[in-house]
Amino acid sequence: MKLSREDIIHITQLARLGVTEEEIDTFTGQLSDILEHFEALQEINTRDVPATAQPNPLCNVLKEDLVRESLSQDDVLANAPGRDGELFRIRPVLE
Repeated sequence: MKLSREDIIHITQLARLGVTEEEIDTFTGQLSDILEHFEALQEINTRDVPATAQPNPLCNVLKEDLVRESLSQDDVLANAPGRDGELFRIRPVLE
């Protein structure tokens, strides 16, 4: 399907895109080529192919929850940028 220059201008106006004259010429050729590829796909017989929403089966990969001993307070604060006793010390967010 060949798109005309007016088609490209209409599409860019709908999308509210500012394009130059050179871009219009470029897009005319590129979008026409893309649509020609889709026309070729429409010729393929897909009558016996079942409809699918997802090509790969979906499954949740979750790690099992295990009860474990937590880190000590010193281990947690070991990489803190600043420390004030048992608390994280950070720069003030609000003045």
